[in-house]
Amino acid sequence: MLWLIAGLVLFLGVHVFSSMRSTRARLVAKWGEGSYKGIYSLLSLAGFGLIVAGMGKAPSVQLWDPPSWGRYVAIWFMPFALILLTAAFVPGNLKRLTAHPMLWAITLWALVHLLANGDLAGLLLFGGFGVYSLYAMWSQNQRGARPAQARRAIAGDIGAVVAGLVAYTLLLKFHASLFGVAVWC
Repeated sequence: MLWLIAGLVLFLGVHVFSSMRSTRARLVAKWGEGSYKGIYSLLSLAGFGLIVAGMGKAPSVQLWDPPSWGRYVAIWFMPFALILLTAAFVPGNLKRLTAHPMLWAITLWALVHLLANGDLAGLLLFGGFGVYSLYAMWSQNQRGARPAQARRAIAGDIGAVVAGLVAYTLLLKFHASLFGVAVWC
């Protein structure tokens, strides 16, 4: 469990640190933009690696029995999370709904997985990312983040939906081999 906790602290800590704009600016001024981004990326990657290793090694400590319908909520709402995640990278009108499509995707992913899992490792992973995503949206809104105003061609939205659904289909197929949990009974 320590690897998972260390990974979450490192990965999420680096991301929270980047929201501290004056402190970040001082480091960028001292090290340079490229060096800062390089160190940020390496620390994020190390944290992510620890999270993956930690989840693989985490003992099964059941905290609660998830509701039987929680699994179905995850199955039905994950396509929306993946469409939002894709929309964060594709120019389209979905960014007119929110300034934070990726953070909403992570929040939705975390919430539905908390409904489908009742173990300590899941609580740490999904709860940690969910809380961070809500904090990041608040922080970015404080700095003036707003939804896009410009209308875009609908092709970007169609692309985001198609790519999100393809990603969802692949996750359904490979969830057991990637994460050790079969989605379908």
